[in-house]
Amino acid sequence: MFEATPRNTQDLRREKLVRLLFLMMTALLVLPVLIILTVLVVKGSPAISWEFLTGEPTNGMTAGGIFPALVGTIWLVVVALVVSLPIGVAAALYLSEYAPDNALTRAINLAIINLAGVPSIVHALFGVGAFVLFFEFGTSILAASLTLAVMSLPVVIVSTREAMQSVPKAFREACWNMGATRWQTIRQVVLPNSISGILTGVILEVSRTAGETAPIMFTGAAFFLPFLPQSVFDQTMALSLHLFVISTQVPNVPEALPFGVALVLILMVLLMNALSITFRTWLRRKKKW
Repeated sequence: MFEATPRNTQDLRREKLVRLLFLMMTALLVLPVLIILTVLVVKGSPAISWEFLTGEPTNGMTAGGIFPALVGTIWLVVVALVVSLPIGVAAALYLSEYAPDNALTRAINLAIINLAGVPSIVHALFGVGAFVLFFEFGTSILAASLTLAVMSLPVVIVSTREAMQSVPKAFREACWNMGATRWQTIRQVVLPNSISGILTGVILEVSRTAGETAPIMFTGAAFFLPFLPQSVFDQTMALSLHLFVISTQVPNVPEALPFGVALVLILMVLLMNALSITFRTWLRRKKKW
């Protein structure tokens, strides 16, 4: 039997203090989220009903439902994903597998990092100038989604590149030794083993694009539309803008209504993220390394 020395006792005490400190820091991060969700559930759940989810706003947007805004949000998120995901993956693939380590590549990486820090209102003004006016898409779902896609590209590029670089180099070397080309190695080995990391970028993008207001306010979202969009060239309502409008611009709104809209928005984002996380977990279990 070994007896604990004073040094061992001191180290164990220090270990417990560090563990307690990390636990408190984690609790400080989680506690505000739980408080926000609790407030939304308590104050917003009375407004949630089938008519609320399937109806359209009435009485000057002080009553009725959110179905047009709900459908419009799905339109914006899906189109932004369709645009940004292929471009982001292709850019990350080039930077990770093809680009040499030189001044130009480092400048591109720096530009990507800086693009992630640009305020959303700046992206909104860029979307107005580029997509609404220059390309003449007008205020439409397409213009708004392209603006959201540009805004979320850094997240997709960085997460995808990190996922590709996490694939062991031995996998690539084994393929090359078998006579496979670089593209065959990427297509058959690197990309399949990077899907879970790519989905991490998708999760982050969905969370951001669904909740943005400024970029879509100037490029495609409408104050009120009593009908559903028929194509990407139509305007649409969106949950984030609808929440902003009824919270700040519309008088005599029932207290439960804004909280109900916020609760639906949060639940929609959580549902999309849960589906992506479930698929990502399933893919990770299939890994052999």
